[in-house]
Amino acid sequence: MADTQLLTSVDGLVTPTAEALLPLPDDGFFRGDGVFEVLRCYRGRPFAIEEHLDRMDASAAAIGLPVDRAAVEAEAGVLLDAVGPADCLLRIIATRAGRRVLAIEPLPEHPRSVSLATVTYSPTVILNGVKSLSYAANMQATRIAKDAGADEALLVTAGGLVLEPPTSTLFWVSSSGALRTTETEAGVLESITRRRVLEGCEVDVGRFDLADVLEATEAFLASTTREIQPVHAVDDRQIPTEPAPRTREAAAVFAAAVEAELAGA
Repeated sequence: MADTQLLTSVDGLVTPTAEALLPLPDDGFFRGDGVFEVLRCYRGRPFAIEEHLDRMDASAAAIGLPVDRAAVEAEAGVLLDAVGPADCLLRIIATRAGRRVLAIEPLPEHPRSVSLATVTYSPTVILNGVKSLSYAANMQATRIAKDAGADEALLVTAGGLVLEPPTSTLFWVSSSGALRTTETEAGVLESITRRRVLEGCEVDVGRFDLADVLEATEAFLASTTREIQPVHAVDDRQIPTEPAPRTREAAAVFAAAVEAELAGA
């Protein structure tokens, strides 16, 4: 994706991203007080934008933040029209000062599979389910994992309860053969990609110990940017990535969901 297609809209004013200006003061920048969503665009068409905006509304309501959804939708349309039929990301931010920031970003490059390192983490109860701008803990967890030689972190509680990676959902196949993932009530985010997997696959949803993941016969991450990405290791435990029938099933289910939505758009 060419740099000339990297555009940002601030309160409806579209400029090249490098020229975008955010008026200050704004506690969205000063204190991370705001909410955001990141969604994927396929050939210039946003996937599950209504669900992303519904989740943004819920996040904003949870922290008492007014968001003009109609303005966001209109500005997203203008921005995507300016970019054209690109495969890209659309980031949507609403700040405490009332700013609406929408930015086109290139798709990140991800390896075919990833390794995870566990990082002890305690969910912030008052922000459970909120996709807020306060993401420093998530990013620090990723840095800790990379310093340990892994590609990404896997957040677990001090008691060994499996949560999620900082920007994705973990699914794994237990030694019993069941596909599993952590329930949102444990403090993980209600992911749109996770939802599609749950709609199309038989999944046990609950609270599980790390020991269950360490005995997994396959595992994968699900997220907007990664779609479905196999996991080949957690800490020192190697996990097979072939033949991985449940991972392949999830990838097929998600691909079909994307194509069905785009075909009906």
